[in-house]
Amino acid sequence: MKLLRFGPAGQEKPGLLDARGQLRDLTALVGDIAGEVLLPQGLARLAAIDPATLPLVQGSPRLGPCVAGTGKFICIGLNYSDHAEETGATVPPEPIIFMKATSAIVGPDDDIEIPRGSVKTDWEVELGVVIGKTAKYVSEQDAMEHVAGYCVINDLSEREFQIERQGQWTKGKSADTFGPIGPWLVTRDEIPDPQHLPMWLQVNGVSRQKGSTATMVFGVASLVSYLSQFMSLRPGDIISTGTPPGVGLGMKPPTYLKPGDVVTLGIEGLGQQRQRVVAG
Repeated sequence: MKLLRFGPAGQEKPGLLDARGQLRDLTALVGDIAGEVLLPQGLARLAAIDPATLPLVQGSPRLGPCVAGTGKFICIGLNYSDHAEETGATVPPEPIIFMKATSAIVGPDDDIEIPRGSVKTDWEVELGVVIGKTAKYVSEQDAMEHVAGYCVINDLSEREFQIERQGQWTKGKSADTFGPIGPWLVTRDEIPDPQHLPMWLQVNGVSRQKGSTATMVFGVASLVSYLSQFMSLRPGDIISTGTPPGVGLGMKPPTYLKPGDVVTLGIEGLGQQRQRVVAG
């Protein structure tokens, strides 16, 4: 299934995308794409529904973040061997973990706001993993049972705030609009192998990132298991799993976003995003 949320910001309704690419309204059946809906039994109930029996959504409404109620937005740094190489960093022996504020979450096509004082706002296409069942001390072998599905994420980063200012990476990652997710949550059954997904990103129509989840250092099952050793993962939590090469920081000379730019990105089977860059 492809689950989504549509409508004005803060007033999104739950829906799904049918086999013909039409939006269907789930409002009469679930309150939101969140909480118990993401549990295996919740997803099974939705999968049993004939989409043709659901009301069609008319027009082309705004798509909101594909999941609600996210308690933790966890990111993994330097998780692609080729990205680590382009930034001159060493591949870490264990996953680098940092948090992105949940207030950064926006819809897949919402504007990107350049933070005040920013001169180094960068792009990062990433595979997002949405937790469906609480995970605590789970083994790698059992980890995938706790995944509801996947989505596209643009892990936007302000490199000066992240690298050149004191403290941790979080403040360079958490500005409002720095976490577009969606367009939809694709349930795990539709993506049998998340470690072979082509991914791409363009700025103003020019290719900047072109890679594959095949070059991830720590795969999805490994990350879910690893993180669950340090914190419980709960339904709606999101793991942003790292980015392939081609970020602005790695260009010669480094190149960053500016108002008026348009960013498009996508992952095979998970849809694509389009964002206009504006001054914050």
